[in-house]
Amino acid sequence: MGTADGRDRGDQQATPQARPEFIEKFAAVLVAAGFPPMPARVFVALLISADGRLSSAELVEQLQISPAAVSGAVRYLTGLRLVHKERVPGSRREYYRMPADIWHQVMMMQSQVLVRWTALLKEGLDLVGRDTAAGERMADHAAYFEFLTTEMPVLFARWEAMGRSD
Repeated sequence: MGTADGRDRGDQQATPQARPEFIEKFAAVLVAAGFPPMPARVFVALLISADGRLSSAELVEQLQISPAAVSGAVRYLTGLRLVHKERVPGSRREYYRMPADIWHQVMMMQSQVLVRWTALLKEGLDLVGRDTAAGERMADHAAYFEFLTTEMPVLFARWEAMGRSD
């Protein structure tokens, strides 16, 4: 099934009910991980679109949600740099697209979060005392996060060396 600008959305590859079911299933996993429901649904709709981009009208139609819901979800996603807006030459519509290396970007953002958590845990050690049960627990957490933050760049480099950074 094509769109107004002639793009193929790839709908012929799934039954009509399979796409919405998959969107809801994947979105539920994202919601369980802390994502708001509507941005999760929009994110998955973009993920499974044939060329990784959809207009607001297409999102409204596909997800059966209001334009305001799309706007709020897109605002949330663009704030996290998980989606960006683009204009297609010759079209007056704005389209939303996720970066090709989205999971790499998500993991890099997570790595930055771990750095901040490590610093806060170390700050907390001074507050509760290193020789207390809480201090020992916090030191273990900080050591774990430090381990992850030193290993993640190595993993990123290995992924990029495989030519898979995008």
